Order: sequence, then C-alpha cells, then structure tokens
Amino acid sequence: MRTLRFAVVAVAVSVGGHTAAPQDSDTAPPGFNSLQRPPAPLTLRAARVLDGRGRMLSNAVVEVRDGKIVAVDRRGGPVTHDLGDATLMPGLIDVHTHVDWHFGPDGRYPPRNETPDQRHAAIAENLKATLLNGFTTVQNVGNAGDKALRDAVAAGTLVGPRILTSLGQIQAGGRGGPLSPDQLRERVRQLKADGADVIKLFASESIRTGGAPTMTQEQLDAACGEANALGLRTLVHAHAAEAIIRVVKAGCTQVEHGAYASDEALALMKARGTYFDPNIGLVLQNYIENKPRFLSESGSYTEEGFAFMEKAVGIKGEMFKRALKSGVKMPLGTDAVAGAHGQNAREIIARVEEGQRPMDGIISATSLAAESLRLGDRLGALAPGYEADIIAVAGNPLGAC
Repeated sequence: MRTLRFAVVAVAVSVGGHTAAPQDSDTAPPGFNSLQRPPAPLTLRAARVLDGRGRMLSNAVVEVRDGKIVAVDRRGGPVTHDLGDATLMPGLIDVHTHVDWHFGPDGRYPPRNETPDQRHAAIAENLKATLLNGFTTVQNVGNAGDKALRDAVAAGTLVGPRILTSLGQIQAGGRGGPLSPDQLRERVRQLKADGADVIKLFASESIRTGGAPTMTQEQLDAACGEANALGLRTLVHAHAAEAIIRVVKAGCTQVEHGAYASDEALALMKARGTYFDPNIGLVLQNYIENKPRFLSESGSYTEEGFAFMEKAVGIKGEMFKRALKSGVKMPLGTDAVAGAHGQNAREIIARVEEGQRPMDGIISATSLAAESLRLGDRLGALAPGYEADIIAVAGNPLGAC
C-alpha cells in the first residue's frame, strides 16, 4: 500500500551542542533550542525507528548525549522517555521555503498597513508552526532579512527550525537592462560576503506567466560558475525545459519547480547529478485554497495567473511520475508561502500519491535533503555522531507497507 501518515507528537532539537528534551507538539516548547545542558544521557524508546536512510528498527532506543546521537539499538531496561507506539525519525528538512511570507492584518498577501511588530509576530508564528510540525531545518530563499532570523534561532531567542538562507535572489536583469556576466559574478560575490548559505537565481518566468526562459547560457555560466568557485550552492527557479537544460549545463546545484521538464532535461539532470525539487504537493494547492487572499487585478496573482496554476497541478503530477522513472535525485522542498507554513509534510504525501514509495518520500525529506544542503554528515539520519534532530510521529507513518 502507498499510504503515508504524519502526526507529529514530539520533537527534540539540538542547537549549540545541547539538546532540548522532547516536547508535546501541541504546545510552545519551553526551553526549545535551550543552551542549558540537560541531564545526560537522554534515551528515547519507540515502537519503530526510521533512520532516514531506508532502514527501520523495531522497539528501539536512541541515546543522546551533549546534543549528539551516541547509539541506536534494541537495549532493554529503563529509558528517560518511552514514547510507546510512536516512530522516531530524523527531523524533516524543507529545502525551499518562504517563512517570511504571511497574510497581513487584513488577511491578504502582500500585507498592507502592517507594523514591524505585526510582521515579526507573523514570521515567528510561521517558524513555530513549521518546527512543531516536524521540520527542524529549512532553506529560506529570497528574503534579505533572513540573517537576523537565522541568528536568532541559532542563539535560542526565537523558536524555529535551523535556517539556511540565500539573503535575496538574482534575476536576469534590472532597471538598466540585462545583467552582464561580470555584474552577475559581482552579485554572487556580494551575497557571499553578506553571509548567504546558497545563491537563488531565476532562470525562467513564474508559472503564472508561462515559465519561459529568462537567463541566457552565458549568464547562468557566469553566476553558477562564480558560486562554484566560492564554494556556494545554487538554487535555480526554472520551469521551461530549455531553462532547465541551460541550468544543468552551467553546473548549477539544484533546479526548482520544473513544471515543463522534458525527458531530455530529466535525463541530463540525472547524468550530471543535479538535484531537482519539483514542489508538487503544497505551493500550488495552497494558492488555490487561499485564492481570495492572493487575488489581484495586477501582477501575476490575477484570474489568468490562477488559471495557469490550476492547470499546472496536473502538469506537475505527470512530470513527477516521469521524474521518478528517470532516477533524478529529488530532495523535498515545498516553496511554502503565506498560508502553507506547518503543512510542509503535504509534499511528502503528494509524492506518495503520485507513485513514490513511502520510505523514499521520507528519505527525500531527511538524508537526501541533508545531502543536497551539504549537511549529510551531520543531519538527516539517526546514527551515532549525528546531531540530535529527532521527531516522533504517532503510529507507523509507512502505513501497512
């Protein structure tokens, strides 16, 4: 059976080398991300342990000391936390979010007449909802103000998942016309100096305006080439098949969306080891479900834009099935925007409904996602030496598989 369920009941997150004990997901976690050292060791027993790499261990214990996993085994005896018929898993990872996107006091996006305090409170609520629903790491792309959020979470003064950020995004051109290769290289260098973890590029239009290519091969070669030279990953918005092919040929790290990915584009991504994040299960559905809150007479959130998105749900489902057959690496990302935060696991469920094995859906949000972030040696798995980012979900998320 291709069933998959998620009901997060507890989360333990390590920050700064220390670990907060499991907290009930229905409440704000007191001491979450605390830098206070808890009693050692912390031992968690559950009916099942999914290690994030495809292995399931029954009636197992995960032992944590000083923020690190030191053992995963079937020992007997007392434990500090017996979670009964639950499943322990690595904290989930979303490689594409917009946690700063939120509805304003008037219930609409973009927010209007919003105070700084209202904006801060809304973003804090998005972060908290994301964490308490099992996502302990997110990659937020496009927001220049993310540095403060990233630092506050790391310091334990803001409840939320670990944040990686692009600190902005790079388009093909500006007011003065198309950006030259040298200008693109300089923009990449500046983002690196500002502290970006990843570079976000736009190589195509929005799906709401058709998704046509917007960056030339020369532009992409310059931007991704410079990022590679600086040791930075690149995340590239691309819908059209030609845009995807250009991105892969430029040596960029990851393609986002890919609604019109051809078999040729999928095969090229597979051959070059390019990661592909198709976003099939949450972002478009959330837009459609919240249409009155986004709809505008100008820009791309028009009736015509929504017609594109409604059509694209089916197009992306068909594309995902071909992507599965191609064998391309697909870490999990949602492109979560206003209204979607805390619902990130819908992406895993949608993938399973379109034919992905439930275990592979979980791997996409754990070890594979961590690998795509170049954090695979410390996150995304329950194994000795890994950070204690651990969640517990009710019952067996794999269903009857």
